[in-house]
Amino acid sequence: MDISEPVRRTSEIEEITNLHVIHPISSYLTPRFARLGITPNAVSVSGMASGLLAGLAYHQYRDPRCAVAGFVLMIAWHVLDGADGQLARLTNSQSHTGKILDGICDYVTFIAVYTGLALALVRDHGAWVWVVVVLAGLCHAVQSAAYEMQRQEYNFWGWGRGSSAFPKLAVSRRRGPGDVLFGVYARIQHLTAGGAVALHRRLSATLAAHPDRAPAVRLRYRQAFAPLVRRWSILSANYRTIGIFICALARAPLLYFGIEIVGLGLVLLALMVRQRACDAAFGIELATLGQDPADPDPVTRAEPVPAPIPACV
Repeated sequence: MDISEPVRRTSEIEEITNLHVIHPISSYLTPRFARLGITPNAVSVSGMASGLLAGLAYHQYRDPRCAVAGFVLMIAWHVLDGADGQLARLTNSQSHTGKILDGICDYVTFIAVYTGLALALVRDHGAWVWVVVVLAGLCHAVQSAAYEMQRQEYNFWGWGRGSSAFPKLAVSRRRGPGDVLFGVYARIQHLTAGGAVALHRRLSATLAAHPDRAPAVRLRYRQAFAPLVRRWSILSANYRTIGIFICALARAPLLYFGIEIVGLGLVLLALMVRQRACDAAFGIELATLGQDPADPDPVTRAEPVPAPIPACV
């Protein structure tokens, strides 16, 4: 049974700065946008404008005032980025176009900031800086797609909200430019999926064969995976925003790009290894559904009884 998607994101897996700073501000603004008749797409575009201005500010990062301005403008983008989704859910105006626009606005913000920093760095270090910045941008895209996939899978399997990431490959066979971009994004997610594809198939089969036990299965999923999804949040845009600001204020933006390529790249690999192990362990848990109905294992009961299964951390 699907559960209606709430206005705010799933709190138990939310990144801490979103949970306590960004989203409370977004939640304050969202009903006011609704009363004014402002559309979610307009909020998304306004956020993108803040991101573009942040890129202009960071181009002058050697001036601490410009670095601070860039940081404030990126925070404004985060707030509006949270508000557009909340507004769409509040007004029941979610759309495929809106999701694509939201993703485009996110990438435009970071492209603007990276370009602004790169243009400033080229003056001091030469054109080779572009290679580093482009490589960092590619790493950013892969890391962000992997993190968003874990959030999406958690909401789908843990709460029955939204859709799974894995059926999306069919989108890339369509001809529309938005569908092609969406398909490319889905393929990037699949490259970082590890054992999640096999778990997706097993969960689908399990819930189809035992629909009465879905609440218990979803509870077990949340117990097992919530701590690990929180760890994936180190790859979120929030920490990149903080990292860019600290390195720009220290007049060392090249350090940020190096961290994104090497440091966060290693973090992604470690998380993928851990995720694969957790997916495999949970797949074994699902095998208990084939036992006798009198089996005392809580997952075989129709009611969602908490089970002492170790969380993936």
